[in-house]
Amino acid sequence: MARHEQIIYATDRTAARLLDMRPAEFRDLVSAGALPAPLKIGQHERWSISDIDAIVRGTKPKPTEEFDL
Repeated sequence: MARHEQIIYATDRTAARLLDMRPAEFRDLVSAGALPAPLKIGQHERWSISDIDAIVRGTKPKPTEEFDL
């Protein structure tokens, strides 16, 4: 029986593929503040898939979006 694993943190290549774009485009959007910066896990940079999904769906403020509490 095949085991299904859910990706929770991804490399820039994997995150870009999930958004159907080139890794360079993904990194440009991160640099521009349109997508979140990566988390540092040891020596590795990883992006939270749930954060990216929430931004795409419009349910989470963008990293550079200002708002009042």
